[in-house]
Amino acid sequence: MKRIILTAMIITSFAILAPAQNERKFVRNGNKLFMEAVKDTTRLDTTRFSNAETEYRKALNKKPADTKWNFNLADALYKQMRFEEAAGKFNELADKMETPEEKARALHNMGNSQLMQQKLDESIEAYKDALRNNPNDLDTKYNLAYAQMLKKQQEQQQQQNQQNQDQNKDQNQDQQNQDQNQDQNQNDQNKQDQQNQDKQQQQQPQNKISKENAEQLLQALQNDERDIQEKVKKAKAAKAKRTRVEKEW
Repeated sequence: MKRIILTAMIITSFAILAPAQNERKFVRNGNKLFMEAVKDTTRLDTTRFSNAETEYRKALNKKPADTKWNFNLADALYKQMRFEEAAGKFNELADKMETPEEKARALHNMGNSQLMQQKLDESIEAYKDALRNNPNDLDTKYNLAYAQMLKKQQEQQQQQNQQNQDQNKDQNQDQQNQDQNQDQNQNDQNKQDQQNQDKQQQQQPQNKISKENAEQLLQALQNDERDIQEKVKKAKAAKAKRTRVEKEW
């Protein structure tokens, strides 16, 4: 990740300090703490930046409208990663600066604060506004190009995410359609099986008699058989009687 360039007014503020001794002391202490923290490139010394903020606020209690000291205060807030507060302070200062160059510095740093909050659209507009006031500022051009690159990457990522969502949606729809077809086929098969079963049940009475009817039929056959046997016995008896009579004659 490339370094975001912060425009500061620390050195400038030395030359415009108010004559009051206490204010000079507070601002001088704040500037000293700020510069010491900046020189330490091994870490972000938020403690020194916080102490610098305290000294700037002491001076501003005496002279709250001083734009240079407010600018340094906003820088101290930024260095403590309090980007939202810093952006608000730089935005206020942009309207109060007397020269286009000073206004451009405030807008530049407001863009930095917004960029650190991932507010890419806002930061791009801030850098553009800064360049309208100071078109030759190379640091602002650099940061603007960097913010625009991040914006393009963000749009590409969003587009890719949307494509993935659409693809997943299509796949889910295809799966749902497939499941519906399977369910319909299963329902059709179940319906066909039920129809076949009903048809078989309807045919059963034509091919098979009940137990009660079978018993009645068997009983009737047995009765007929007994009647036939009785008739046969009677016929035999009659024949035997005639035979005896004939022999006696």
